[in-house]
Amino acid sequence: MTRTWMIAGACMAACLATASQAQITRIQNNPKAVILDAAKVSAGAETLYISGQLPSPIDPAKSMADIKSIEDLGDTKTQTISVLNKIKTILESQGYGMQDLVKLSLFVAPDPKLGKLDFMGANEGFKMFFGTAENPTTVARSTFQVGALVGPYFLIEIEAIAARKPK
Repeated sequence: MTRTWMIAGACMAACLATASQAQITRIQNNPKAVILDAAKVSAGAETLYISGQLPSPIDPAKSMADIKSIEDLGDTKTQTISVLNKIKTILESQGYGMQDLVKLSLFVAPDPKLGKLDFMGANEGFKMFFGTAENPTTVARSTFQVGALVGPYFLIEIEAIAARKPK
């Protein structure tokens, strides 16, 4: 019986050591860069994967069924801000914050008004959430140009991964 308790104690100590050693390392060789070069999440970190999020209508009284044009959702910058606010809400509902994000994947469709991808608009929206006084951190990020998203008026969809030391 004593041996069983010793093994159980050793297992608990190992688990606690792993949790306390959980570390998130942000790698950024150019401090002026908008995004990280990489992010390393060590074993024992708590990780949250957020499914691709789409923007909400500018008018909160409108449902998604009422969307009839891009004007109902806004340009790429406006849609990026909308999506990042949705991600922020999801994070907060799980006890995380924007500073816990380590990786974003942006899927950006061409803006028909511009006839091309509005990468600058996506970056302008992004910069409102990262490298700010409220959130001085940034993330590793990939941006993909896609032909279209699930609906004809969506210009951006964002997936997110957050990590933190266990509480």
